[in-house]
Amino acid sequence: MPTPPDAAPHGLADDVFVFEAPFSLFGVPVGGRMTVLRLPDGGLWVHSPVAFTPERRAAVEALGPVRFLVAPNLFHHLHLPDWAAAFPDARVVAPAGLRAKQPALRIDQELEDTPDPAWAPVLDQMHVRGMPQLNEFLFFHRPSRTLLVTDLAFHYPRAEGWKLRAYLWLDGVLGRFAAPRFLRLFTKDREAARAALQRALRWDVERVVVCHGQVLEHGGHKALHDAFTWL
Repeated sequence: MPTPPDAAPHGLADDVFVFEAPFSLFGVPVGGRMTVLRLPDGGLWVHSPVAFTPERRAAVEALGPVRFLVAPNLFHHLHLPDWAAAFPDARVVAPAGLRAKQPALRIDQELEDTPDPAWAPVLDQMHVRGMPQLNEFLFFHRPSRTLLVTDLAFHYPRAEGWKLRAYLWLDGVLGRFAAPRFLRLFTKDREAARAALQRALRWDVERVVVCHGQVLEHGGHKALHDAFTWL
């Protein structure tokens, strides 16, 4: 049988692959995206795993051995248990606080302010403090100038269906790359969040891969700056 379209990876650059998957939030089809990076040793670093299927597993395995499964914030962990079970030798990496939220989930390593030596040669990371309910980390793949964003920003230049359009309009992200309005509720320390984003803006970002919406291929640095002027 042919591989379903949403189980096939899309290569964005050398060693950068994304998988698209359906995902609904409160009945709104916002979609989801998983990013797979191939590290210099050939191992795979998997960001924000989407729903597990045998076809997606096979497609990932075809890219290389899975070394890391990464939950980038306190929300994007729903599918980690299935991936962790399928790849018991992979290390499950997550922000502090996820153990308390999901005690049944195997977590081998907590994210810190500095990248792990295993991925530091190609990947930088930034803990966005001041939003403890989200506790998100940004990741920057230096060789491809690609920034990985989870829930800090969405990018929907266009949207189909009234439910999605209404949701995006209410959240202030319809038709553009922007930070959703709900972040204002999550932000308990604006100064800390602003400092983290200012440090992230030192990266030479060109492409931004969001988990929700479309990949922004060009102009990522300005888009990131403009999305957080409210801070």
